[in-house]
Amino acid sequence: MPTRPRSHRVPPLPLLLAATLSACAQGDPETGASDLTTTFDTAGGIIRVTNTGTAPEWRLAPVASIGPRSVTEEETPEEFGRVSSVTLGPEGTVFVADAANREIRVFGLDGTHLRTFGRQGEGPGEFQSIYSIAWVGDRLLTFDPPLGRIGEFSAEGEWLGQRRTTAGWTGSAALLRFYPVGPNEVFRYAIGPDLESLWVGHDSTGDTGDTLPRLPPRTEDLPGATPGITCEWEGGFGYYPHTVGAKLVRHPGSGGVMYSAWGYYYRVAVTTAGGDTLRVIERDLPAEPIPDEEWAAGSADFEDLRERRPEAQCDPRSYTRPERKPFIEEIFIAPDGKLWVDVIRAAGNRWEFFDPEGRLLGGVPAVPYKERTVPVFRGDYLVTIRQDDLDLDHVDVWRLERVGRQ
Repeated sequence: MPTRPRSHRVPPLPLLLAATLSACAQGDPETGASDLTTTFDTAGGIIRVTNTGTAPEWRLAPVASIGPRSVTEEETPEEFGRVSSVTLGPEGTVFVADAANREIRVFGLDGTHLRTFGRQGEGPGEFQSIYSIAWVGDRLLTFDPPLGRIGEFSAEGEWLGQRRTTAGWTGSAALLRFYPVGPNEVFRYAIGPDLESLWVGHDSTGDTGDTLPRLPPRTEDLPGATPGITCEWEGGFGYYPHTVGAKLVRHPGSGGVMYSAWGYYYRVAVTTAGGDTLRVIERDLPAEPIPDEEWAAGSADFEDLRERRPEAQCDPRSYTRPERKPFIEEIFIAPDGKLWVDVIRAAGNRWEFFDPEGRLLGGVPAVPYKERTVPVFRGDYLVTIRQDDLDLDHVDVWRLERVGRQ
């Protein structure tokens, strides 16, 4: 069972992110970009890191795409049933969790199939479901929430043992998953004894003892909020979130800290399990308006309900339209400590990445990935799961490269 979270005190998020700090300019020694300025200021024990200017340009160079080449192709290891998770292992290996076939398929970085292991069942080396996989230390961990266990495998697919978790619960694999934060450190989503949401730390030997609570946002304190609308009618109930609104995104970090961002601002707060703010990472970017057609598209489901069910009682009665678009879609922490931010831009989302202290290192155009999955990072490589026009799953391997450098 997950451990209980430590006692915590969490001020409203805007207060966490609004400390007034003195200015002190500092350049970025790694990139040497003359247009980019990073400043470090401290007040009240909180470090504020502000990045201004153009992010150094990087690119994601395609390395391999693993998946079926046509719908008529005979069954091969590259033809997946449903890919739920991927991870990068040692010696250039790519582990792919096929949730439909209840097995793990292993490939080289060039896309060559190396081996397959696992099958449906409840015994050693078997799966009821594969929500998430992660390479941790010297072993592969597999997360099977319906079965209530974390499986441990060697790189060759040998069963090494298991760790018990709460069994029987289901949900989106984008949430109920592993969150890698170091070469030998990962968090998993968990349900606590009082049905509270938690992240629980693991390494290659077991629980780390780090437990982070998942605290609900206080939307009344969050400017730019576009809340969802709850509606009830005779014999029915519905919830209608707006697709354009800002959201609160979080990711655990190494050592039991939490990275949090209210996407209406380009600010990421690093806090302790007790709610104390250690660092605030900010980025200065121009705001962008919400086009009328984009706002209308995000409201379409709710407007359709109002036409079909004029008697429905809805709270609130309508959406609150923000003055501008939010900045942040999602955040990720890579095993090497880099913070990756999925930045919302009208010309196409970008991924910007920062070192562990908050210096902006660069940016790349975001690449598409399948809904309810997440990109996976390891060193200079990144792996995404993509669904093509025929709803067939592919695993794409990328290498991060600096533009203009050999």
